[in-house]
Amino acid sequence: MGVEENSVIENIKTRRSVMEYIDREVSDEDIKTIIDAGIHAPSGFNSQPWFFVVVKNREMMKRMSDHCKPRLLGQLEETTDESAMGFKKELAREEFNIFYDAPALIIVLGHNAGFTTDYDCSLCAENMMLAAHSMGISSCWVGTGCFIQDNPEILEELGITPDYRVIAPIVFGYSVKEPEEPPKNEPRVVWVY
Repeated sequence: MGVEENSVIENIKTRRSVMEYIDREVSDEDIKTIIDAGIHAPSGFNSQPWFFVVVKNREMMKRMSDHCKPRLLGQLEETTDESAMGFKKELAREEFNIFYDAPALIIVLGHNAGFTTDYDCSLCAENMMLAAHSMGISSCWVGTGCFIQDNPEILEELGITPDYRVIAPIVFGYSVKEPEEPPKNEPRVVWVY
């Protein structure tokens, strides 16, 4: 295995979801590079169903967060899962921002007409997060951000038309600290010869 291949594997194994960011902007050039990596993902029939919205306006991210938080709290109302209980307490705090006060949010949207759109945009999102990691930029896919889909006012302000849906809201920035490696379970594998 060559050096380049090793660095790709290392990049995959060391990328983490980061939820604490320093107050340092991600340059527009770096964001363009991250999106460019995303569009090199495979897509069904090369349909490339993605569309991107870049949000660097902290006030807008706060408004989006305030819209999404109650919806997630409603979904978590009946949960008894220990990790979800801790997150529920965070969500209930007025100052908590689901986008972790990150300096940049890139929303990956997918065209509604495609039948592999969700998969295609997920592959695109992973490329973006791995590219960012290789550039020293941290990221976190914030699934809760998908709840903006039911707010026509926010969608209009973001330039999102009805023929697209939110697939992957991802924050990008520079981590406060090096995140710990989460435990990984052994994979279940069936070998058929």
